[in-house]
Order: sequence, then C-alpha cells, then structure tokens
Amino acid sequence: MNKTAIIIPSHLAAKRLPNKPLLKIHDKAMITHVWERSKASNVTDVFVATADTEILNEIKNNGGNAILTGKQHTTGSDRIHEAIDKLQLDHDIIINVQGDMPMINPETINLINNFMIANPNVNVSTVASEISKNETEDKNVVKAVTEHDLKKNKFQKALNFIREISNEKFYYHHIGLYAYRKNVLNKFVNMQRTENEINRSLEQMRFLDHNIDVFVGYTDDNPLSVDTKEDLEKIRKFI
Repeated sequence: MNKTAIIIPSHLAAKRLPNKPLLKIHDKAMITHVWERSKASNVTDVFVATADTEILNEIKNNGGNAILTGKQHTTGSDRIHEAIDKLQLDHDIIINVQGDMPMINPETINLINNFMIANPNVNVSTVASEISKNETEDKNVVKAVTEHDLKKNKFQKALNFIREISNEKFYYHHIGLYAYRKNVLNKFVNMQRTENEINRSLEQMRFLDHNIDVFVGYTDDNPLSVDTKEDLEKIRKFI
C-alpha cells in the first residue's frame, strides 16, 4: 500500500517579503490557505514543517498538524527531511507543497500523487503549466524544459530547469510542487549541492545533476506563488 504524506515547508525569513506565510489574504494567513487546499486533496496526512513558532501556532490553532524544525535549512526539501525524521513517518511518497502557493488546486496535488502511485519506478515528479510571453522573459519564473510537447505526453522527463530561454523548443511555467520517494529524499539531503543549483538558485537541479530523473506533468492550473507585494495584491483579488 502506497502511503502519501503532504509536507508544507514554511519559514518567516523570506528576504523579499518579510513574514510572508503569515500575511493575511482575506483575514486568513497565507500558510493557512495552503494548508486548507492541501487538506482538500485526496491525501489525508498533511503537515506543516516550520522554523518558526508563530507559523506552528497558526496551523495548530486552525486544527492542523505542524512540527518545529531547525532554522539552518537552505531548501524546503532539507526542512521536509528533518520533519519526516521527527514525525517518524513511514509514508512511501512525500509531496512538497510550497508554503507560498495559496491558490494551489487540490486536483493538481491529486494528479502528481496518482502518477507516483501508478509509476513505482519514478523517484521524483513535479508539474508545469502554459507560459505567457511576459513570464518567458521574466527570470523570476522558472521554466521546465522537456523533449516533447507536454500537453500531448502528460508526464515526461525534464531535460532542464532554467530561468532564461535560449533555443529551447518545449518549455513551461514550472510550478513548485514536488513528489518524491522517501528513500530518494534521504539521498538528496546527503548529495553535494551542485553548481547549477547554486547559480540558478534551483534545488531541483541537484536531482538532475546527480542523474536522478525528474518527471514533469502538465496542468492547466497555474497557481501564482507569492514572492513580492505585487503578487500578494494579485492573489487578494483572485481569492
């Protein structure tokens, strides 16, 4: 039986938007929106892994499960790894839902979970959506590059993850939602950080650079992630 857990890594030390997870969207903290949408998926075990007691209390006061982790982590995956250890989870599949995606669609979470359950040989998967011209030119928007048209082949191996397009043919707006086998996450945290990961500030490059395939699935859903005050205002209008 494949058991899946969702872990939402979250911390207050965002450089561009201080106290980001606790910023209110219609009287509710952003992290609470993410937690509620994760709970609305088919995955019953949902946890928030955080470095900050304020986030811990926010989730617990809303009836959720949260665990305190160290402040030293450089990636969400590292924080998740510590949380798995502390919670002593025995789930085979771990889904990383980023704490700054308050509009994540529960169906997108189900898509990635169903793919992992149906493909036991796949170690890591993520999702991407259609990309606009503005997003193509925006270095803040990460592009997932694939060999074939992702809309025709719903899941396929990622060739690359980049911030700037040169001559790539098939590229999409990468959405920071990951599913991994627990044993691969154990390997990930002990792997050397690679040049691509550091230069591009993209943790998923560590998998590719260490020859671990990352499969990308296509979704029509493009949840805005909140990095700036402008993103926050946009989301407030949408929700």
